[in-house]
Amino acid sequence: MLILLAAIFVLHILAIILLLVATIDNAWWVTDVMQTDVWARWVLQNGAWNYTDLPTGSHYPSDYLQAVQASSVLACIFSILGIFVFVAQLFTLPKGKRFTISGIFQFLACLCIMIAASIYTEKFHKDESKGDYGHCYILAWIAFGLTFFSSITYFVLRKKTA
Repeated sequence: MLILLAAIFVLHILAIILLLVATIDNAWWVTDVMQTDVWARWVLQNGAWNYTDLPTGSHYPSDYLQAVQASSVLACIFSILGIFVFVAQLFTLPKGKRFTISGIFQFLACLCIMIAASIYTEKFHKDESKGDYGHCYILAWIAFGLTFFSSITYFVLRKKTA
């Protein structure tokens, strides 16, 4: 059981790292001369990357952008809270009740990053022929899978008595 708990802890830490990188790094949409994330845009000019604000208007609706930003940050917060609750529950709660709250936090993180990536997919860059989704966008979807798997694992472990 100790090896299983260590594996769950490592999986949770990996999910947190992926969520943080997906939220902070600057590659949700990339072209040869531009990188865009949920916070800003970097444009390659004269061999240097220059920070610019995201475009405004119908191409980047601010209400959807704020929803993506908030959901990404909430996913990170819920997952980080989940790891602290996981460690605290190991030492304070009796068997059969230990991992419920951790599972709920991970499931909330899963829902938040899914919402962020789904809104970004639907509302941004639909009519752009140049460019691709970057590594942060892909990491967000991988983090969704890991947080979902870890939340299910927490709910299954709740039933274990050994």
